[in-house]
Amino acid sequence: MTWVLVLAVAGVAFAAMVLIGRLPRTGWEVTGAALLFGLAGYALQGHPGLPGAPTPAVENAAVADATLLKERQQMGNSFAKGRSWLILADGLTRQGQYRAAADVLGKAARENPDDADVEVALGNALVGHSEGLITPAAQYAFRRAAAIDPNHPGPPFFMGLALAQSGRLVDARAMWVDLLARSPADAPYRPDLAARLERLDQMIAASGGAPAASGEPAPAPAAPAPASGKK
Repeated sequence: MTWVLVLAVAGVAFAAMVLIGRLPRTGWEVTGAALLFGLAGYALQGHPGLPGAPTPAVENAAVADATLLKERQQMGNSFAKGRSWLILADGLTRQGQYRAAADVLGKAARENPDDADVEVALGNALVGHSEGLITPAAQYAFRRAAAIDPNHPGPPFFMGLALAQSGRLVDARAMWVDLLARSPADAPYRPDLAARLERLDQMIAASGGAPAASGEPAPAPAAPAPASGKK
């Protein structure tokens, strides 16, 4: 019965190409041979009698952390000019397409050079593309964001996170301690920041180091040096 259906489908496909697709007569033999070749391959390798065995979808380990995306959105300006670009980039990062998100945000940064949120998102996309490691390009994006808006919590928070993921725990802690010290008591990101800082202290202690005093300030991400006017 299966082969009857297969042959019927092949016949219908050939008839459709001839009658609907206006296949010229000179191509009938070649098209028929191609269909027969496909049927021969199916006869050799096809197993229509085997039961189906669907496999669950493989989760992409590179997809963005939804909590961090929400946190960055809470830290940003909902009415900034680059908001539409951020929505598109966030959709790409949720699928793990960090390179595409970075390309989108790079264009957004050129069109909106005074939008700190775009620079923070660009830094995050570049960190995601490098599998969690801090890169010079990502550092530059975070520093650009800090230069645009020195009070924005995103640059020190996410740059500190990237530094911690890169093994630079003490540097990350310095940024987070300073950010926590100057964050409003009702800031929505403050509980998560405090919890991350506590875990970071435990990691530093476990590695044989000693965390600095909890009130020790640290400089925010340095702004990039201004370009020279000389030619």
